[in-house]
Amino acid sequence: MAGLKAYIAVTAAYWAFMLTDGALRMLVLLHFHTLGFSPVQLAYLFLLYEVMGIVTNLSAGWLAARFGLTSTLYAGLGLQIVALLALSALNPGWQIATSVVFVMLVQGLSGVAKDLAKMSAKSAVKLLAPKEDQSLFRWVAVLTGSKNAVKGLGFFIGAALLGLIGFTPAVLAMAVVLAVILIAVVAFMPSGLPGGVKGTKFSAVWPKDKNIRNLSLARVFLFAARDSWFVVGIPVFFYAVLSDGTPESARRAFFMIGTFMAVWIILYGIVQANASKLLARATKTVPETIQANLLWVGLLTFIPAILTVALLLQPPSIVWIVVFGLLVFGAVFALNSALHSYLILAFTKPERVTMDVGFYYMANASGRLLGTFLSGASYQVGGVGACLGASAFLTALSWLSARRIG
Repeated sequence: MAGLKAYIAVTAAYWAFMLTDGALRMLVLLHFHTLGFSPVQLAYLFLLYEVMGIVTNLSAGWLAARFGLTSTLYAGLGLQIVALLALSALNPGWQIATSVVFVMLVQGLSGVAKDLAKMSAKSAVKLLAPKEDQSLFRWVAVLTGSKNAVKGLGFFIGAALLGLIGFTPAVLAMAVVLAVILIAVVAFMPSGLPGGVKGTKFSAVWPKDKNIRNLSLARVFLFAARDSWFVVGIPVFFYAVLSDGTPESARRAFFMIGTFMAVWIILYGIVQANASKLLARATKTVPETIQANLLWVGLLTFIPAILTVALLLQPPSIVWIVVFGLLVFGAVFALNSALHSYLILAFTKPERVTMDVGFYYMANASGRLLGTFLSGASYQVGGVGACLGASAFLTALSWLSARRIG
């Protein structure tokens, strides 16, 4: 019972964090796009966020092993509050270069916060889940899937707040809400998570298991494939289609872009949360799960490739084809992500869980970094078609990496 209460508390904290994380991403992207930032400049705003995710995940596993999971979870929530308050100090009169540097630094802090919270929550599942067959897959699927659904809601809230009350009031409101939730979590967090172990060496972070290394490489390319169109390409593409430059059309575009991004993430979260049921027959053993991952990532490769061809042909209904195709991509991507999240916890041992999960999410952040850069650069060079072409290539690399697992 204590383990279940701790799991619920960790999940609630993680939900609160991801709600603000999704909202903040949409606020920053749409606000600075309307200020005239180019696609590459928009990508720059998120690069340090991903770089700090890489650094944080390499050290977060060691920090959790050294100081305990609750400490790193609280630190993640606290740093996100600081980042939100810092963004409220942004001065619209600053030069673009100054604004870019300032937002990059604040986003870097937010990247540290997110990966501290994520590593803590995912590691807690390995330690708190019952030992029965499929329990670990169910618990991690529910945590990750529900988190993504909440983050999707955050995308919509961020776009809506920008249209309704503006940038600065929105980030201040989120800081206040997250501060209240942090206080509540600290007050009511039950026992159940382990404390730190003194003497844990940082060199232990590098995994000895080749399956963990190969899975992490597959994760790099999988998330690079998603973010190569998700971060900059698709929002800017839809804004160009939906807005004619007037304030009214801009507000309408904000809501419609936010709605699409929210629906995509929520669909992704629903599928991921139910992955253990959808894949029950194919994931009874770890070798079967490895084969299921190969099948689904192979199928995923075809979706952006087909969309790239469609964009080259430019049929009249191209926007709806892109929308439908990306929703299908989201569902298949969710199954792949759920399989990865289960496999990393299946491969690791309890005494190494925070370090192996930290290394795995370092790979996750590396993929997002690569995808974020490619999203801006590809759109600048060849529009959303180039973004989706890059996605197809990266997904194929993920499949090749996954073949080395086992």
